[in-house]
Amino acid sequence: MRRRPMKRLPILAVACALLATAMGAVPAALTQPALVTPKALHAAMLTVAAAGQRLVAAGERGIVLYSDDAGATWRQAQTPVSVSLTALQFVDARNGWAVGHQGVVLHSADGGLTWRKQLDGVQAASLALRAATDTPGPEQARALTEARHLVEDGPDKPFLDVYFEDARNGYVLGAYNLLYRTADGGATWLPMQARVPNPKGLHLYAMRGGGGTLYLAGEQGLLLRSTNHGGNFTALPTPYKGSFFGLLATRAGTLLAFGLRGNAYRSDDQGASWSRIDTGVQASLAGGAELADGALALVSQAGEVLLSRDQGRSFALQSVPALPLAAVTQATDGALVVAGLRGLRRIPLK
Repeated sequence: MRRRPMKRLPILAVACALLATAMGAVPAALTQPALVTPKALHAAMLTVAAAGQRLVAAGERGIVLYSDDAGATWRQAQTPVSVSLTALQFVDARNGWAVGHQGVVLHSADGGLTWRKQLDGVQAASLALRAATDTPGPEQARALTEARHLVEDGPDKPFLDVYFEDARNGYVLGAYNLLYRTADGGATWLPMQARVPNPKGLHLYAMRGGGGTLYLAGEQGLLLRSTNHGGNFTALPTPYKGSFFGLLATRAGTLLAFGLRGNAYRSDDQGASWSRIDTGVQASLAGGAELADGALALVSQAGEVLLSRDQGRSFALQSVPALPLAAVTQATDGALVVAGLRGLRRIPLK
């Protein structure tokens, strides 16, 4: 007769009890759809991206807006949650993902018109606990402790960025080293925390990729790289001890990391070495985008819009719309569209 794994029984018992508790405590904001209101057009927007010819933006209280006229006018989409959304990405004109507070992940299959919840913080904690329980080894005790904290704390930790390589393979990441991966377009998710050398549990703010390589940036100068499609990450030498809020991996192979106090750095060797960029601003850089012609745009929390036409070696002040900015993208007519605490605005390129 096969012997039972006696040492695992207490672990499984505790895990089951924690999971039962977690599944019974789902905050209302994760089940309550965003309120459809004309005031949504003036809500704080934290992210904006292109979905083919369409523009899609997201922000506070689960509000998602879309524009089919290059950002001149906006309409509100339907979303199933009312938590703030922090980042979004479309891989084509139809398929996109948005992430936000309370560990929420949303998917749209119609260019941002409607959204379906794929993951939330309750489910993410349960996945982490099950993964820790089902993976015996020297690191299991630590993984179980971290997973139990996730379950006991409830869904109070946000996802802060999303990165999809294509319509099936993607990642969501956020506070306290949260990192999950999908290989089926978000139908299922796999916790990846154990593959990230981040013993302090620093926040992960951004992920970008290029040429088969993935990059992560976060708190206290954290920079990480994976060269095996997320199989594992290794630490990169960091040129700065402050937080990096964003990354750009350009089509030409340049990597930019930017964040606190106007600090930005560039690398031409996949993060092996870095050079400082004189941005000319002191406010934190919150978002960036590569434009159709290869120019790079950055936006600051003081409302500055910076533009580089030499792959990030230098930046010039493009505009100061006088509102705190969080993200930038480009419309089909070439204009920049910025998202911030006072909504959305078009900025014609000079």
